[in-house]
Amino acid sequence: MNFTFQNPTRLIFGAGTLAKLGEVVRAHGTKALLVTGGGSVRRNGAFDRAVSSLKAAGVSVAECSGVEPNPRLSTVTRGAEIARREGCDVVVALGGGSTMDAAKVMAAAVYYEGDPWNMMVHVQENRKLPTRALPIVTVPTLAATGSEMNAGAVITDEKTTVKSFVSAGCLYPCTAVVDPELTVSVPKDQTAFGICDLITHVTESYFNGVDGTPLQDRFAEGVILTAMEWGPRAVADGSDLEARAQVQWASVVALNGWVQVGAAAPYPVHMIEHTLSAHHDISHGAGLAVVNPAWMRLAARTRPARFAQFAERIFGVSSSRPEDAEVATEGIDRFEAFLRSIGCPTRLSEVGIGDLLLDRYAQDTLLVAHDDRGRLPGRPPMSEADIVGVLRSAL
Repeated sequence: MNFTFQNPTRLIFGAGTLAKLGEVVRAHGTKALLVTGGGSVRRNGAFDRAVSSLKAAGVSVAECSGVEPNPRLSTVTRGAEIARREGCDVVVALGGGSTMDAAKVMAAAVYYEGDPWNMMVHVQENRKLPTRALPIVTVPTLAATGSEMNAGAVITDEKTTVKSFVSAGCLYPCTAVVDPELTVSVPKDQTAFGICDLITHVTESYFNGVDGTPLQDRFAEGVILTAMEWGPRAVADGSDLEARAQVQWASVVALNGWVQVGAAAPYPVHMIEHTLSAHHDISHGAGLAVVNPAWMRLAARTRPARFAQFAERIFGVSSSRPEDAEVATEGIDRFEAFLRSIGCPTRLSEVGIGDLLLDRYAQDTLLVAHDDRGRLPGRPPMSEADIVGVLRSAL
């Protein structure tokens, strides 16, 4: 392993920590752009509590509401314009992963010269990473993406139906205020999709990273086992605050860099799903629940021992069988069954996607991420035909 690791985000975790939001934000500015999603934070009272805390600390608020589940470039541009017009000097994201991702890019777009889309990883010409952003404070209301404590953001250009991402040091939140109480009103389906999302973050590095990372393997397995133990409890009883807290912490750890450090892993499952949700606006976690098991079955053909390890350590599948492939297959089957048991879809038809555009999905995926031979990076690298094959197997 060879790596450099730093995560500068300060984390404030625990039930009731939303009350500290005002003092946290006041350390960075006096006029906040408060970024929210579709309205649930108003209905459950989180918005009023956040605003009250901010105002009590002497922080005034300009709101940017209506961030979509798959945040759009036009929404990012609108938010940056509000921040400039209102003279905001700090950005607060109150919502799920989409809200946090949009808020990060808004914070950078305030200073960015040119089209914010040029920040994105797939841009071949005129790409320019942001180097400066307004201070960002994240307040997640869903356990899923881990965006509260990392430097990444995923945005969709609705005009081209291309979904891409950016990662830059200036996008790290200064502070993440993580209050599990804010997740108790999340519906069962979105809770389940979030569990799938956080698990997929670690399976990506677990299966696609470099060899020789035993400590990272155990980190990943710990996150998966924790999510599988506490996740069903959170789905069954949303008011179970202990379950909510454990899932929320697993979500943070799954993508704050600890699990991935040294693994140097690409994210092929995410890249494929991003294309699906760009075209069909499905929930990201639901799309991952469909794509990940299908991708696993392809990848297990080339690395059966790795998937056998997953089956043994996560599901206790006996390793006494003569063939790793058998053990690997049973592990993947059990993983898919777990996803179904908590209410996730596992077939494209369940999220309203048919076989008409499979070639287009593969082509758009490769537009965003490809190696020097035009293949989707991963273990194994995937051609356009491979991607189509995975999607077809998930119909």
